Amino acid sequence: MTETRSYKVLWTHTAQQDLTEIIDYIAQDSVDDALAILHKLETKAALLVTLPNRGRVVPELLHTGVSQYRELISAPWRIVYRVENRQVLIMAVLDSRRDLQTVLLNRLAR
Repeated sequence: MTETRSYKVLWTHTAQQDLTEIIDYIAQDSVDDALAILHKLETKAALLVTLPNRGRVVPELLHTGVSQYRELISAPWRIVYRVENRQVLIMAVLDSRRDLQTVLLNRLAR
């Protein structure tokens, strides 16, 4: 019998802020749509409990030699995370229509 190893999925403060901003923005037009997207993103991230390496390495970061960050796509959103020990740390939720490099530079400038 195979034992499934589970990981703890934790949302960083930054990722929680991203999620709040996304949901607040969408809720301006439709609360129902905002709640549906919130559920979709949380459900997608919850899949990492048993398969934390299911996401691909973030291509833009891999080109610079950074390979510890992975992402799940829940179009048009990118859930960026890294695995540490028995934890999956959700680092950011980003709009895939935006340039990742610009987003990261803006965050460093905060």
